[in-house]
Amino acid sequence: MKKLFGAAIALALMAGTSFAGDYPEREVLGVVMWGAGGATDTVARAVNPAAEEALGKPIVVLNKSGGAGAISTAFVNAAPADGYTFLYGAENPQLHPVMGVADLDYSKFYPVNILGRGVAVIAVNADSKYKTMQDLLADIKANPGTVKMGSTGPGGLPSTISALIKNSADFDVTAIPFDGEGPGLTAMLGGEVDFMPTGISAAAENVKAGKMRVLAVVNTEPVATLPDVPAITDAIPDMANFLPWGPFYGVFVRQDVPDDVKAKLVATFDTAAKSETFKTLMANKGNIIMNISGDEAASFLKKWQQVTAWALQDTGAAKVNPETLGIMRAK
Repeated sequence: MKKLFGAAIALALMAGTSFAGDYPEREVLGVVMWGAGGATDTVARAVNPAAEEALGKPIVVLNKSGGAGAISTAFVNAAPADGYTFLYGAENPQLHPVMGVADLDYSKFYPVNILGRGVAVIAVNADSKYKTMQDLLADIKANPGTVKMGSTGPGGLPSTISALIKNSADFDVTAIPFDGEGPGLTAMLGGEVDFMPTGISAAAENVKAGKMRVLAVVNTEPVATLPDVPAITDAIPDMANFLPWGPFYGVFVRQDVPDDVKAKLVATFDTAAKSETFKTLMANKGNIIMNISGDEAASFLKKWQQVTAWALQDTGAAKVNPETLGIMRAK
């Protein structure tokens, strides 16, 4: 009986090895964290055709939104660890433990590819008296609490950028919350607020129309979309400690997926991220292609979580102290 049992285990292991070696034998499911038409969905559907070609099998895209990404993350985590279900995810799960949304973050997943990241900017009305980031900072320092910043509430992009700046410079502003970046930027154009940190894509059309100006990109160097706009580190050198920062988009599988399946997926999305269609879309959206995987991607994810979690803690937005979760401040 023991011999038969041992033989059964050996056969099961051999079958598993063969299964992984033949991967993929059928279509694969790519679960998008957010709904159709959003930024994550747009990035996923842009890279998907090239990924299908490189993988040699169809990749069915399924939008599974809800719980700020927690539902799709849990769904992929509960799927078999065979590589036939992966996540087209954004940055949100890295904050779920800190915000009390869920215990699951990307430490439980293998980063197949961090495809790219968005870039934030500091935007003002085209008629603003602020011509440079230095002008804005000087006014804030001279008149603490009187300069009005457009926001989307605690934990949103503007409040996070504000916290990062506040850790590097005098930045006592009054945040005026709006229901999204769009309404906030509209209010800024109407003179209700003096400036607003925002995603580059949200500001792009108004910048092109001459209604809005960008004082700085939240990056350590200018970006191709706005080549004449200085990096925020020109005005605030210490911001370099927290960069690169911004929303990001990636491909994730369960950590215990077989190594050869992971390798196949890594090669697949490395090829897909280099496709001209994908590169064009990312450039048009003002995103920066990263195309990193494995240890390099894991290091990026860890630093991003440290920087953002402590920014939320410092602004009072965090529901759970990052230190109690083992998330230390970035150095």
